[in-house]
Amino acid sequence: MELFSDEYYMNEALKQAEYAFEEGEIPVGAVIVSNNRIIARAYNQTEKLNDVTAHAEMLAITSAANTLGAKYLIDCKLYVTLEPCLMCAGALFWSQISEIHFAASDPKRGFRNKQADVLHPKTKWTEGTLAAESESLLQTFFQKLRK
Repeated sequence: MELFSDEYYMNEALKQAEYAFEEGEIPVGAVIVSNNRIIARAYNQTEKLNDVTAHAEMLAITSAANTLGAKYLIDCKLYVTLEPCLMCAGALFWSQISEIHFAASDPKRGFRNKQADVLHPKTKWTEGTLAAESESLLQTFFQKLRK
C-alpha cells in the first residue's frame, strides 16, 4: 500500500473501526489528514461516552480542530469507513473540510439519502475506497449482535 494514498489513509480509518468493534461499538472509524499527516484519529464511542453524538466523524472534527488550533478544516481530508449521517455531514459543512472519502455507503442513514446539498459547496467527496473491508466489518458486527 502506497504511503499517502487514499488506500493508506482509509486503512488507518479501518484500524479505528476495529477498535470500535472490539469495544462493542458500531465499527466506524475516521482519520483527518492535513498536508499528508494524520492529525486526528477517532472511532464511534456512543456507548462508551453515553452520547448519541459521539460518532467517529464528530470526534475526529473536534480532535483535528484542537490540533490545528482552528475551527475550520480547510485543506483537510476526512477518511471514514461509512458514509456520514446527516448530523456528521452538517458538522463537516460547518468545518469547511475540503474532502470527504468514505468506504461503504449507507443507504438508510447516509447524508446522500436526505438531500444532495448538505455538504459545503467547496467540499469534494468520493466513495468506495476499501468498501468491501468496511462492509465486512459492519456485517460481522451486526451478525454478532443478533446472536
